[in-house]
Amino acid sequence: MPRLKTILQSEYPYNISARCINRDWFQIPMEAVWNIFCEELTSVNKKYNFQIHSFVLMNNHYHLIASTPDSNVSLCMQQFMHKTSKRLTRAGNRINETFAGRHYKCILQHPNYFLNAYKYNYRNPVAAGTCEKVQDYTYSTLRGKLNLSNLLVPVCEDTTLNFDTVGTLAWLNTAPDSNKAEGFRYGTKHQYFKSKKDRMSNRPILTEHDLL
Repeated sequence: MPRLKTILQSEYPYNISARCINRDWFQIPMEAVWNIFCEELTSVNKKYNFQIHSFVLMNNHYHLIASTPDSNVSLCMQQFMHKTSKRLTRAGNRINETFAGRHYKCILQHPNYFLNAYKYNYRNPVAAGTCEKVQDYTYSTLRGKLNLSNLLVPVCEDTTLNFDTVGTLAWLNTAPDSNKAEGFRYGTKHQYFKSKKDRMSNRPILTEHDLL
């Protein structure tokens, strides 16, 4: 299948992820990996106006939601992936490239799709059995937003969390139905988010409760 050309746009945020080669774990301490990622995200933010909504670092991959007001996602991600990989390699992570090919990104063209990505990403450590509550996970911008740790990444205002912190945390800590989680993963495989229900019925928009 030919690779689709990246859609450059400024209107909607992207859901972005990348995984290590062979699903291997990072081979240096997670705190060091976290610091490298945060520093490189900060660099891209300052240099290319890369607007970061959320970031979650796992043992062998990451989840990122970001916007590009200057329609330059390819440039932003090229620098971020290249410099992060180079620094991890230099720090002793591996001989070859860190990541298994390019990153994956999906345009979240409706606020409800954004909310689904927001919940899925912040819940990833809980789903992986790493912690019991989303706010307990160390390598996530959520803890910094809650003033539970230093916020090392320059993030956009989180209107979802700020509007109702207690309610948002309760929602994030409520596990979704497994079929709905699978539906979300399916949706992010498209350049524009598209669920199986959308594809079958041509329904334009799913509500937040349709998925997570």
